[in-house]
Amino acid sequence: MLELLPIKLVEHALDHLPVEISIVDADDTVRYYSHGENRIFRRTPAVIGRKVQNCHPTKSVHIVQKILDDFKSRKRDSAEFWINLKSRLIYIRYFAIRDSLNNYEGTLEVTQDITDLKQIEGEKRLFD
Repeated sequence: MLELLPIKLVEHALDHLPVEISIVDADDTVRYYSHGENRIFRRTPAVIGRKVQNCHPTKSVHIVQKILDDFKSRKRDSAEFWINLKSRLIYIRYFAIRDSLNNYEGTLEVTQDITDLKQIEGEKRLFD
């Protein structure tokens, strides 16, 4: 049986991932964002409880809405984009969160600076 983890432990673990995470519920309300020190897209506590559509630039709201609509209708389970921002390559992925019956419960947004990852070649098998 899976033991429940303390919420603070989960929150701290998410804050230490090399990605930014935001969670939106089934009603399009922002419920969580990770608090890493080097966030690409700054967030303030004021976004919690706001509609996710109000957290994006006007020019991209229709894209966000299309993704959410597709997730809710089961047309898709993920969406991905990449943009250049301040000489860095930013990879943005959205994932539908579904329950065991495949019902839509929300959306997970994962943002990562992949500039340095794109430079990796060969193998590194040993810890330095």
